[in-house]
Amino acid sequence: MTTSFSKYIIIGAGLSGLTSAYLLNKLGETDITLLESRDRIGGRILTKNAIDFGATWFQNHHQNVIDLLDDVNVKRFHQYSKGKSVLVYNTMAPAHYFENDVSTPSAYRVSGGTKTIIEGLSKPLRHNIKTQQTVTEINETEQGLEVITNHGIFNAEKVIITIPPRIATRIDFKPQLPDALNKVMNRTHTWMSNAIKVGLTFKTPFWRHKGLSGTLIGQVGAVTELYDHSNAEDSVYTLMGFVNEGLRTTTPEKRKKRILEYISKYLGDEILDYITYEEKDWSQDKHTACETITSVYMSPDYGHDLFQETYMNGKLIFSGAETAPKYGGYMDGAILKGLLAVEQLLEHA
Repeated sequence: MTTSFSKYIIIGAGLSGLTSAYLLNKLGETDITLLESRDRIGGRILTKNAIDFGATWFQNHHQNVIDLLDDVNVKRFHQYSKGKSVLVYNTMAPAHYFENDVSTPSAYRVSGGTKTIIEGLSKPLRHNIKTQQTVTEINETEQGLEVITNHGIFNAEKVIITIPPRIATRIDFKPQLPDALNKVMNRTHTWMSNAIKVGLTFKTPFWRHKGLSGTLIGQVGAVTELYDHSNAEDSVYTLMGFVNEGLRTTTPEKRKKRILEYISKYLGDEILDYITYEEKDWSQDKHTACETITSVYMSPDYGHDLFQETYMNGKLIFSGAETAPKYGGYMDGAILKGLLAVEQLLEHA
């Protein structure tokens, strides 16, 4: 196993971890190593075929996202919402159609997909990132912290953990973390871990031609939410939504059949003329979900006070979307905690 030393180690190259590394780099702190367990960077930001299968939207009040987009020179645009949207109360009853208030701006999306944020943040850090590094142990030493992965031993003065708290419980800490913190880590819901997303691409936005927005909402069908997910340039036409979790245990073939039948019932048979069809079940992603899947229908409790403290004599800091004191579970929260983690890191540097 190889051994190396860095001033700072960041565990997880998702939005929060990359935000911390990007800020540190801007401040002239270049002795950073990011350890990522996946074979890609981005974490729960994942864009494929112009479809965001992870983090997608943000609002006007998510100033941290807006500021970061400006800093990495990435544009934003409004979620398409023109035309009639469909609300399904009962699959046996006629659908209810409604139109959004044009005076109320819709949520924002990121031009080029949310992956462009990751690309912008990681551009100056390519040589600092090591993928396929699963952290198994973190040990306190006289010099700092020793981080052991499946492929090497890394040492640093200080470490930021940005992976979901429940995933971080898989790490063996020596000395052990406080019992109170372990309990909070175990009960903190992992954002996105129970979601199944579906995305389809088409030659034309046929729903728009029918005066439909592409929005389909209803808890009783195969798809609980569906939206027009076409790109900012209106050159790639897609629909993206959330699959009813009740279909998780069916075969992929049956699930796909149910999803297509349901959407075609409300948007039209043109749905069957898709170019690509893809699903992403985050519960099957070992880097995101634990063995026990928990569905959360109310806003989870994020940003516990214990996540705002430092551990191992100020050498260990927790970050990530679930630990943010504000907007936890959102991109804005992940960015905010990434910024706050750097403040903590440099406080006693």
